[in-house]
Amino acid sequence: MTNRKQPDWYLYRGQPSPEDPSPKLELPPPPPWRDFSNRERRRQRGLTFRPRDNEIRMVNAALYLRRPLLITGLPGTGKSSLAFAVAEALGLGEVLEWPITSRSQLKDGLYSYDAIGRLQDSNLTPGGSKEPPPIENYIRLGPLGSAFADSHPNQPRVLLIDEIDKSDIDLPNDLLNIFEEGQFVIPELARHVQQMQTRVEGGKTDEGRMITPQLRLDRPRSTTAVKRVPAPDGIIHCEEFPFVVLTSNGERELPAAFLRRCLRLRIEPPKGSHFRDIVRAHFQELAHPNPLPPRVEAYIAQVEQQYTEKKSYVPTDQLLNAIHMVLNEVVLEEPDLAEGQESLAQQILRALG
Repeated sequence: MTNRKQPDWYLYRGQPSPEDPSPKLELPPPPPWRDFSNRERRRQRGLTFRPRDNEIRMVNAALYLRRPLLITGLPGTGKSSLAFAVAEALGLGEVLEWPITSRSQLKDGLYSYDAIGRLQDSNLTPGGSKEPPPIENYIRLGPLGSAFADSHPNQPRVLLIDEIDKSDIDLPNDLLNIFEEGQFVIPELARHVQQMQTRVEGGKTDEGRMITPQLRLDRPRSTTAVKRVPAPDGIIHCEEFPFVVLTSNGERELPAAFLRRCLRLRIEPPKGSHFRDIVRAHFQELAHPNPLPPRVEAYIAQVEQQYTEKKSYVPTDQLLNAIHMVLNEVVLEEPDLAEGQESLAQQILRALG
C-alpha cells in the first residue's frame, strides 16, 4: 500500500478506520442496468436497445418466415438485447431465456420432471393412499417447451437461446427436429395418460380422473397471464412458432444443416451517431439534444479509434461503465500514478483483443 492520497470517492480504503470502528456503508445508486431491485430492469433492456436498419429488416424476415434468427458478433454488441427489444416493441410479454453451457441437453430446454419429489410425497400421503400425487404437479416446462406451449396466433412467445456455440456438438442438430416438427412428447406424462386410459377402460377408475394435464410454464407472459397450459396425451403442440433468437460468439462452427434452417444476422460494433444514441438511451441525464459532456465524447472517440485503427474492441457495456463513473464525478485518468501503472480508465476500457 502506497502513501498516495486516496480519492474521496473511495468506499473501501484497505483497512478499517480507527476513528470509526463500526462504519456504515452508504453505496451510491447502481448503474441502471445493474439495479436488481428494479422489477422493470428486464423491460429496460429492451427499451434501451437501439436497432439499426439491417437488424430491423432481419427481425421482420424471421417473423414472416417463422424461422429462428441466429445472431453472431463480438461479445457486448447487443445480440441478446435484441430479443428483449422485439418483445417490448411488439407487446409479446416476458422473454423466455435458455442460457447454454457445454452440459446443456435438449431436454433441459423442453421440461423437467421431479420423479424423486413425487415418490417422496407419495410416501407421505395421509392414510397410505395407493394413488400417487398428480404427475403434472412435478413436471415443469423449460424455456423452449414454454415457448412452444404458450405461443398463439399473433401472440408468439419470444425465446432467447443464448450462446448456442457453447453447446456440445449434438444440441444444434437435436434442435432441428423440434424446430421442424413444432411439437414434442413428454414420455413420462404420455405413459401416465396411457395408463390412466387403460384403467378407465378396465373399470378400475372413473373417467373423472382423465383430466387433461395442466403443466407449469417456465416464465408466464405476464403476472396476470396463464401460468399453466394443457398437455393432452402428454404432447406439447406448437400452435404458433415462437420468435426464437439464438446468439453465438463464434467459438465454434455450427452444423450446416442447422444454419440452413436459421436466418443469420451479424451485429457489428456501434459507431458514430448510433454509439451516441445508445449512450443517451442508458442515462436519463444525457437524454437531451445537447452535446454530450466532453469526457463522455472523449471515451466514445477512444473506443471508436481503437476498433477502427487496431481492430481491438471495447464492449459497449464497458464504455457505459466508464460513463457511469464519470457522471458520478469520478476522475478515471489519475495523472499521479506511478510509472507503468494503468489508470482506472485504461482498466475499465480494456479491449477484448
